[in-house]
Order: sequence, then C-alpha cells, then structure tokens
Amino acid sequence: MQLPSRLIESAVDQMASLPGIGRRTALRLVLHMLARDEERVSDFAESMVAMRQGVKPCTTCHNPTEDGVCNICANPHRDSSTLCVVEDIRDLLALESVGEYRGLYHILGGVISPMDGVGPVDLTVESLVTRVQSTEVKEVILALPASMEGDTTAFYLAKRIQAHDILLTTIARGVSVGEALQYADEATLSSSLLNRLPYKG
Repeated sequence: MQLPSRLIESAVDQMASLPGIGRRTALRLVLHMLARDEERVSDFAESMVAMRQGVKPCTTCHNPTEDGVCNICANPHRDSSTLCVVEDIRDLLALESVGEYRGLYHILGGVISPMDGVGPVDLTVESLVTRVQSTEVKEVILALPASMEGDTTAFYLAKRIQAHDILLTTIARGVSVGEALQYADEATLSSSLLNRLPYKG
C-alpha cells in the first residue's frame, strides 16, 4: 500500500522496526500520533530521546538507571550476601514483581549463543566474577532461561565462580524448558525462586 506522504512512510518504517510491531499496527500508531496535537507528540518524542541519552547501565549490576548506581543496589535494606544472575532487565522486573526476593542482581546482557555469535566476552561475566571476588556475596542464584543457551551460560558461570567457595544455586524448574522468565506467571516464578536448588553443572 502506497502512503500519501514520505514522512508518514518514514515514521511507519521506524515504528515497524520495534519488536512485535507489524506494518499494519505501525501505520495505526503513526496515524494516531498524527491526530494528536503537536505539543503531545513533541513530549512523546522528547521523552524517548531523553531516555536514550540519560539511561545508562548501573556501574554495579548493569540495571538501566539514570544515576550511577541503580535504586536496587543503593538500597541498604537489600541482602548484599545474595546475588541473582539474570539474562536482562525484563527478567529482573519479572522477579521483582513477585516480591519474594530481597537480594541483589547482576544482569548479564544476554546468554552464550555461538549460533548468534554471542560469547562470554559479549556479556558482563568479568564484572560478575569481580563482584563475587571483592564483595560479601555468599550465594549466587542462576536465574537463567531453561534453554540450551541458558544451560550453557550457567555451566560456564559455574566454572568461573566455583573456585571462590560460593554457594551456587539455580531456580527450580517450575519454569518450563524453553520459556523466558518474563512470560512466566508470578506464582510459578515465586515457587521457582523459593525452591531453588544447588547447581550441579
């Protein structure tokens, strides 16, 4: 379908580049924005630019934040002896929504996937090892996807961490194999976290 304006076409192309947004949905969203008053559209655009420019990884756990250290790492009431390793921010938010876990996090930024060209050097593995070496961490929970890539990553991390006499656990497999944490319901996540098991490798 040919659109009446190259500017609309360009906006639709950008909107359709977002995950889960097809061209039909992109066109509907763009036309909705076109119908809004100019000030609201400017506010929307400015908030996106401000977010992209202002949000940086936490210097400790790599959680997105506009401060140097995120609100979880800066919270003195969190249990600093327990560290939960997750793939990305969506998994952290999923676990936080359950309200059962009161420790700290470490975001890897992905999982090891040779097929996708992702290796340990592409993840925040070294800063995780440094945290385990230099802080009071006593337990590391591997809350990674129940997939081949997740298991490969867990095995690699276990080899890097076990030398430091740390209790290494993994969330119970109440989360289905192949299922991402962010799609699991809260009851399943809560059960998986509370019934975590020693990591066997």
